[in-house]
Amino acid sequence: MTEAGGERREAMAGLAKGLAILECFGEGAPRLTLAEAARRTGLSRATARRCLLTLLELGYVTHDGRHFAPQPRMLRLGYSFLSATPLPRLAQPVLEAIQAAAGEAISLAILDGVDTVFVARAAPHRMVSVGPGIGSRLPAWCSATGRVLLASLSADAIASRLAASSFEPLTHRTAAAPDEVRARIERARAAGYAACDEELELGLLSLAVPVRDLSGGVVAAMSVSTQPSRRSLEEAERDLLPLLLEGARRLSANL
Repeated sequence: MTEAGGERREAMAGLAKGLAILECFGEGAPRLTLAEAARRTGLSRATARRCLLTLLELGYVTHDGRHFAPQPRMLRLGYSFLSATPLPRLAQPVLEAIQAAAGEAISLAILDGVDTVFVARAAPHRMVSVGPGIGSRLPAWCSATGRVLLASLSADAIASRLAASSFEPLTHRTAAAPDEVRARIERARAAGYAACDEELELGLLSLAVPVRDLSGGVVAAMSVSTQPSRRSLEEAERDLLPLLLEGARRLSANL
């Protein structure tokens, strides 16, 4: 038996199922019924119920008799990643400096499966701030950060991620045709940045650029979020893109 085969045999199926349940919760699913959890994970109702009751006993979720909802204890899981990974810590002062110059929210995201996950952020002190918060997930195929990160992959890897994606338009401006999605990823590769103009959410305009390590590999995407009412896409590219590129260059130099 190979070492890899042995590791697979030692993997705990129960733990994997419990983590699948945890990953169900998020924006658009702040609470779930047992049936919804089972459907989202592909688990049987009995298995989903055992996982949810275990999570309830451990304090990760609450139950009101019908719906399960996440508890603050879940934050420990995300905090463990942020504490153990130097990227968010190294990025934060850079994000804050770029945010001060841009006057807009600046974020850092990494690729996780078919989504991008935001791991650091610096936002202006407005009553209402635009853009995703730390821990937010966005579909990679239609987000500026996702297009930049997908563009760094091989053709086979891109095809695999897109095959697992659901091309469901989020607004009337979302480019959801598979050929157009691939074209925008290729455009991001050629241009060195990506734009998302109200495709994720009406009133949200984002630009993203790659962040590379010393070997030249793309490890993250740095983005800026604004509103079309404040800046057009052309104005954002003129005023904000140079700041974003400088921020990515500074962070890359520290990796």
